[in-house]
Amino acid sequence: MTTTTGRPAYLRAASIALVFAGGVVGVAAREGFMLAVPNEDNIPIVVPIVNLLGAFILGYLYEGLTRTAPAPQTTARLKLLVGTGFCGGLTTYSSLATDTAVLVDDARIGIALTYALGTVIIGACATMLGIVLASRLHERKHEDKGAGS
Repeated sequence: MTTTTGRPAYLRAASIALVFAGGVVGVAAREGFMLAVPNEDNIPIVVPIVNLLGAFILGYLYEGLTRTAPAPQTTARLKLLVGTGFCGGLTTYSSLATDTAVLVDDARIGIALTYALGTVIIGACATMLGIVLASRLHERKHEDKGAGS
């Protein structure tokens, strides 16, 4: 999708500002979690938590936007603000990789594998849970509207 100026929509200042604003809030939320939740036995607990939370939010967001079908411009803005910006700032798979490497370097291979694979596998489940929840909530709203007619 391009604008009349020939510039792709994702390169417009408004799109960049949405991603930036969402990212600032996402990074701040992650930092807040990191300050509030201590590591357990030198295992970073927050990294999997924020990655799972981000996976859930993305599943919920994209299913919700698909089900409710708001105006295309609204959908695009929400994807940039919440999906790319907030979830991109909140989640940190690079820290997951680094933390896993540190655990391996500390000869904690089993914990490292559980940490990395568990986060990715449970993250996929969290995404599916977000999709299912958004789907069910939409169905319930649709049924409630049908019953009131």
